Amino acid sequence: MAGTAQIMPYYGITMGQTIEDVGFAFNREIITDLLRQRYQFDGVVCTDWNIISDGSFGPGRSWGVEQLTELERVKKVLDAGCDQFGGEASPSWIVELVESDQITEKRIDMSIRRLLRDKCRLGLFDSPYVDEGMASQDVRQSEFVRKGKEAQSRSTVLLKNDNNVLPLKDGVKLYVQNVDHTIAARYGEIVQTAENADFILVRIKTPYEARNEYFLEQFFHQGRLYFTEEEIQPILKLARTKPTIINITLERPATLPAILDASSALVADFGMDDDVFMDVIFGKSVPRGKLPFELPSSLNAVENQLEDVPYDSEEPLFSFGFGLQYE
Repeated sequence: MAGTAQIMPYYGITMGQTIEDVGFAFNREIITDLLRQRYQFDGVVCTDWNIISDGSFGPGRSWGVEQLTELERVKKVLDAGCDQFGGEASPSWIVELVESDQITEKRIDMSIRRLLRDKCRLGLFDSPYVDEGMASQDVRQSEFVRKGKEAQSRSTVLLKNDNNVLPLKDGVKLYVQNVDHTIAARYGEIVQTAENADFILVRIKTPYEARNEYFLEQFFHQGRLYFTEEEIQPILKLARTKPTIINITLERPATLPAILDASSALVADFGMDDDVFMDVIFGKSVPRGKLPFELPSSLNAVENQLEDVPYDSEEPLFSFGFGLQYE
């Protein structure tokens, strides 16, 4: 398992693929037969949150075993091979199962041993308190920052580069949006209007919808993957003015046909500082990344995808693993 110490099975059900159609954490074929025996994983398996009872995230997600009591769900999780319950705080269930001889102490000891082993590996019993002075010295060490920026650069994906417009040459006139002007000015002359620029640089982010119906939704961007007319028209108007390099931060796949057509070059990243972006655009570093997912061609293609099959959208704009390099 590539040295993985702990794994969390998700809420999902492998429909029709095992004897029972139950959530992963309740499924012995998944946790014990597949994960522990076939793949020889002996680390901690912690369930996703609130699969036994209701909690701060909403109703309990005991999918596939809704008919069981809370005590029966706990037993099924332990029988499946999990060690820890995410989001639950009722050890009385474990005590009752042991005292009623439904679960052995030996089984509980097995999970406790795995949990304590990780704590020992982390030195939590030898040195349980963090030295705040040392922590402040470690944060933002120059070498750590350098490696972080290198990772940003190397993961950048070049999606389009018409007529090898990139990398740009130092000293060109730039009109920039969503790029720090002070940083951009190190590479070229910043002008105040697009008409006076040699090139336009625009950084954008994946579109999304603000949702608050469920507790977790307020912490994550989700919903639509397409740009509204209000969002996209200013970008397209700019791109009609001068050659435009567009950079999109892909926290999720997005539908980008209009963006692709309008741009002279299109660059994707997964979280990148402005100075790293400018280094890539001006060839101080080279984009080497490959797409970790498809970029769909349309909303319709997204809606027609199968939920449990990867890379199956119809005529994707860019396929999984796509990525150009500078010539």
